This record gives sequence, structure tokens and C-alpha cells, in this order.
Amino acid sequence: MKKLFSFLIISLFWFSANAQNTAEIATENTLPAVQNESDTPQNYDPEDLPWHNRRFKFTAGVFFPTNNTQVEVGSNNGEFGNMIDFEKDLGFNKNSTSFDGSFEWRISKRSRVGSEFFYLKRTSTKTLQRDIEFGDHTYPLNAKVSAFMDNQIVRVYYSYAIIAKPKYEIGALIGAHVLLGDIGLRFDGETAQAEYHDTFDFTAPLPDIGIWGEFVLGEKFGLYANANYFSLKVNDVDGRIWSYNLSLLYNVYKNFSLTAGYTGLNIRVDVEKEKLNGYLKWGYNGPTLTAAYTFGKHVSVTKK
Repeated sequence: MKKLFSFLIISLFWFSANAQNTAEIATENTLPAVQNESDTPQNYDPEDLPWHNRRFKFTAGVFFPTNNTQVEVGSNNGEFGNMIDFEKDLGFNKNSTSFDGSFEWRISKRSRVGSEFFYLKRTSTKTLQRDIEFGDHTYPLNAKVSAFMDNQIVRVYYSYAIIAKPKYEIGALIGAHVLLGDIGLRFDGETAQAEYHDTFDFTAPLPDIGIWGEFVLGEKFGLYANANYFSLKVNDVDGRIWSYNLSLLYNVYKNFSLTAGYTGLNIRVDVEKEKLNGYLKWGYNGPTLTAAYTFGKHVSVTKK
């Protein structure tokens, strides 16, 4: 993971060092076939693009993650509870669809703040192939069990552009993912007395630090990449987070753009509550499709 993080840093700086030179060489070697004004390559100022360097940006879209989930909820003394693979043991579908939204405010040439929201609810019903210990009960072999997993992620961050050029920016960020989790199992027996269920909910604030890069590839195309990682224990919550995103933007019309990308997030959380300990290892990754709307004054950067 550290090697991958280092590779992303080197890649972002290499891209920024070569992108502008490549564009200049390509321009110098391009000869117009006809000297008419209509055949002359159209130049553009990156700071005049309607989708780039605007004060505010809203995005909303859909995410198609592939999930891998492991959960253990048992007694504080460790004598009860076993690891459950939600996809294998409880029949959860690995592939799902969710909603994602974000807002960003460029408060100055180099500084910006933002927030994101992600929501995913999954349910399943399965006849168990083994005994499962969860919460206060044992769910036996061949029992028909209903399960749910309801997760919301709220992210806030501050980022600073270490390198700020008209066609590209590279910076660092600090923020936090706040995971709101609710997990439950239910066994419906033949009689009311035989029915029982267990739930486990928690709130896990997971700080992170990372790097990001934003590049103008053309008058209508842009590229954005970021990677974040952190591990920390706060009171009764011990967590680790690793996330990344790569997305390509296409400006459809004026301030409205579409982006297609690939996003991944890996979370490990240990939560201690009264009478129960909970463990969650959840990873997802997959393509995203979002719409972006930018508005407000352009935030100029130094041209050098």
C-alpha cells in the first residue's frame, strides 16, 4: 500500500512536469493544411473555461460498487462471536448501486473546502450453511435468516494546491470520512417465541490525508485523481481508511459537465460498545457516473 501511494505521488508530479511540454511540442509540430481562418487551431485560455477554476461546484451521480464485507459482533470477553462474510455466508450481492453527491468551494487561488455524501443500503435472505454467532444469539445451520447493512459516509476536507498552474494543479488535503453504520440479522422461527434478532449500529470518524491532481486536457476535457490514507484510534473506535479516485470530465454545455470515473474505498473499523465488540472490514470499488455544475467567478492562478 505504501508503494502504491508513493507511485501515485510520483505519477502526479511526472504528469504535471510533462503535460505542458507535450502540449507545446504538439502545437509546434502541427501545420494547418489550409491557411483559412476556419482551419486555424483554436486557442483557449484555461482560466476562461466555464467548468474550470470556478468558485463553486456541485456534483451528483450514481456509483456501481463491487463489495467485500466481513463483520464480527460478539461479547467483550471474546468468547462469543465469529467472523461473517456477508457476501458468502449471508448471500449479499457483491454488485450494487448507490447515490453519491458532493459540494466544493474554492475559497482562494490555492485553498478549497468540500464535502461528500455516499449512501448504500443492502439486504439479503439466505438459509445458513453454518452456525453464525452475532450479537447475543447463535443463528443455527439451515436457519432462514434476513440481514441488512445500512451505511452512510459523510466526508469533509480542506485541500491546498502546492502547485497551481493555469492547466494543472497538484496539492495535498486533510479531512475525515464519518461512517454511520447499522447492521442487523433476524431469524423468523415457526413460533413467535422462536424469533429473535440482533442489530449493531455505530459512528466511526476516520481522519485521512492525501494528495490530488487536476489537469486540463483540452477545451472540453479534464482529469482528476486523488488518493487518501490514514490509521488512527480515537476513544473506543480504532479505524483505518484507504481511498482513491480517477475521473475524466467532459464539458457538455457551458457550466454543465459529465464525469466518468473509477472509485475505491477500503475501511477497517473496530468499535467497542457496552457488552459488545464490533469489527467491520468493508471494501468497495467500481465505476461512477456523475453530473457536475460549476458557477461563480473564476479563481485565477498565476500564469508562469
